[in-house]
Amino acid sequence: MDSPARIEVRGLTMSVGGEVVQRDLDFEVAAGQIFAVMGDGGSGRSLLLRHMAGLHRPAAGEVLYDGESFWGGAEPDRERLKHRFGILFQGAVLVSEMTLLENVAVKLRLNTALSDREADEVAALKLAIMGLRGYEQHYPSQVSEGMRIRAALARATSLDPDILFFDDPSALLDPLTSRRVDDIILGLRDTTGATIVLVSHELPSIFALADDALFLDSEKKTMIARGRPEELRDHCPDPKVRAFLTRGRR
Repeated sequence: MDSPARIEVRGLTMSVGGEVVQRDLDFEVAAGQIFAVMGDGGSGRSLLLRHMAGLHRPAAGEVLYDGESFWGGAEPDRERLKHRFGILFQGAVLVSEMTLLENVAVKLRLNTALSDREADEVAALKLAIMGLRGYEQHYPSQVSEGMRIRAALARATSLDPDILFFDDPSALLDPLTSRRVDDIILGLRDTTGATIVLVSHELPSIFALADDALFLDSEKKTMIARGRPEELRDHCPDPKVRAFLTRGRR
């Protein structure tokens, strides 16, 4: 892709409790791209997403957005950058005591000058885009897992961010629902031009969505492959990467 880099990860080292999880990560995510973060168990896929979304300070290195360092700036600059982000956490956690409409509207009420009525109208529109018209007053416990995922996507996109971070949105979904979520993600990219970083271990989603991808290795504690998923599946010299991308194939 010829688009300029929207996100740059430079010399990133991640640690938890003083123990290094990944080191020396260097890669770029182009504007308008869907970028997949893959890896084996314990490799820190979700942790990398949190670092890229400004939720976890790196042990070393930096993350830049359109050339601007996130951690190198002052707190007001970091808050400004965060307003460009939309995040869907693993499990699509919604506030159980709030309706779907309230779950989406709360970000609008807290972060914009919209009146409560206007926030509700925008929230209803976001839910409708996700195919949830008529479910605005339902609580999370009253809808299916796939519908909760779509409501969480509506919440993540409520402020029209240009950078989206999705942590395994299709995990535990049946194949039909997973495909519908994939189609929604593709539609978001195509209609808004958003840059999307996706953590996933679901092969159908990886191959359907990702323009580019990387693979994190838990033993070597660094990135061992980078490229289009199809190219890595067919041509990557590392057997671990090929095995990950050919699961279920004879």
